[in-house]
Amino acid sequence: MGKIYLKNIRLYAYHGCMDEEKKIGSDYLVNVKVGADLKTSTKTDNLKDTVDYVSLYNIVKEEMGRRAKLLEHVAERIVNRVLEDHPTVINVSVKVAKCNPPIGGNVEEVAVKREVKRTSSVFD
Repeated sequence: MGKIYLKNIRLYAYHGCMDEEKKIGSDYLVNVKVGADLKTSTKTDNLKDTVDYVSLYNIVKEEMGRRAKLLEHVAERIVNRVLEDHPTVINVSVKVAKCNPPIGGNVEEVAVKREVKRTSSVFD
């Protein structure tokens, strides 16, 4: 098994419960880590034999573009899409961080992390 990482994907989005967040938005950083069997791709050097990180990026971009109140909800949507779109992924970790959140204090970021292991094998 191997790991594929997408680190610090920076996006602008409009998540949050406050009216201000709906209107002005905020910067977000998203990190994705997937575990998959990469043995075949190490031998074939063929994109179809691995988890395409461009596809992972596009999933993050699309789901971050769909407004939500909670970061938990956004992270779960990303996790579910990765597992849906990539049957060879065994586990996935997604961290969604809101930069400089409007919480009345000097806080660099607030973040939510979801780590999910596929419950059934792709060979079942």
